[in-house]
Order: sequence, then structure tokens, then C-alpha cells
Amino acid sequence: MTLVPLPAFADNYIWMLHDGSSAIVVDPGDAQPVFDALAHHKLQLAAILVTHHHADHTGGVAALHAATGAPVHGPARERIPEPFTPHVQGDIAEALGLRFEVIDVPGHTSGHIAYFLPAAEDHAQGRAPLLFCGDTLFSGGCGRLFEGTPAQMLASLDALGALPGDTRVCCAHEYTLANLRFALAVEPGNADLTHYNARCESLRAQGQPTLPAQLATERLINPFLRSREATVLRAVREHAELSADAAEADVFAALRQWKNDFR
Repeated sequence: MTLVPLPAFADNYIWMLHDGSSAIVVDPGDAQPVFDALAHHKLQLAAILVTHHHADHTGGVAALHAATGAPVHGPARERIPEPFTPHVQGDIAEALGLRFEVIDVPGHTSGHIAYFLPAAEDHAQGRAPLLFCGDTLFSGGCGRLFEGTPAQMLASLDALGALPGDTRVCCAHEYTLANLRFALAVEPGNADLTHYNARCESLRAQGQPTLPAQLATERLINPFLRSREATVLRAVREHAELSADAAEADVFAALRQWKNDFR
């Protein structure tokens, strides 16, 4: 299998996974980049996976399905273009002989799901697992809470953070550098974060994506996966003037609001 990020809009990635003849795409907000990639690589579209209902993730679904007949998989609790197979926590979405485990990750939207592939043969990455997490987890950050609660997002990130450390995190946006600027404001003394930021700045300077990220790295540098760490707790409490006995969800909410306001 080969993993390819297809740029779309200003900063989206439509993820394509193909075996040289057939392909799966994730969150095709725009059909044209997918049609172009299918033609370039001489591929047939075998399936479409959708994580949530926002238009920049679903805008190309209807056109791709109409042109190729590729089946669509999506969140059971959200409205996405019909027809599609609805999924919830514990389901398996099958495509190209692969079995994607469905994980409920509410927070960004109320019915958001992620797709986890425990082992995906790849010429460059061996059999490292794959996670297609939409707008729940970003490298160095997490999605805004448009429909869910801080407690839901914290639980969703806990679930994703518990996956194997070598998991390749396929986020849907190139938000990494902006996220890392905020992360450095939260943990300026985090040496892992400083090193990772320099690496990502180099990649972007060369016109390369910072993604997929590695989950083990995210555990070291992402403040939203580290909201219980002493350094992050101290920074959030000082910034938001929280009491020492503030609940975990309240700390997380204050961290997310800090990011919302950060410039």
C-alpha cells in the first residue's frame, strides 16, 4: 500500500491509500484532486471514508460516488451524502481487503469518527498502523469544539492517544506550525517540542507536508494530549487563573480556549 496526501483548498489533505491499481480516499472535500490523482496513477476508486459532516470533508463525495460507484463509509450520527454505510464505535469498515476499526471521537462534531488500521504494509513505513482522524487530532493540536464538550474531546483524545506509538496520524489539515507556536507558548522548556518544531519548519520550507505525524511524538509535544502533565497544568492554571483542584475537563476547556484566542 502507498499513502499519499492530496492537497485541497488552502490547507486540507485528502488522504489516498492505494495498491497500484485501486484506491481508498478519506474525507474528499473536493472531488477534483481525487480525479486527478486517480488518472495520474491509473487507479480505480474502491471506497470513500468520511470522518464527519463538514463540507471541506464531504464536498466531493457525491461526485466521486456518481462517477465511480465507490461505496461510502461515514459516521452514523451525522448527515453526509447518501448513500453510505453508517458506522459507530466498534464497527469494521472494509475496503481493499483492509479492516478499518471505527472509533467514536466526538468533540469537534457530535458524531465524529476515526478509522484505525492496525497494520498497513507500506514500502516506506513497514507495517506501522494508520489513523485517519479527521479534525479531532492534529499534529501539535486538536480540533475546535463546534458541537461537542471539553469532556468529550478529552475522552476522544485519550482514546486516540492510547493507540500504538508507531501509529501514523493522518490529520486532515496542515495546521502543524501554527499549533506548535501555541504549544511552545504552553511548554517553552519542552526540548522534544523545540526539536520537532525545527524539523517541521524545515519540511514546510521545502514544500513538504509535516504529516503523517507519529503518535509517540505527539504524546511528547502535543499540549492537548498532555493536559494532565505538570508543566501543562501549571501553564494553564496560571493563564486561566484556575484553582489547583480544577477538574480535568475544566483544565482542558481552558487550554482549548487559550488556543482559540492565541495569536
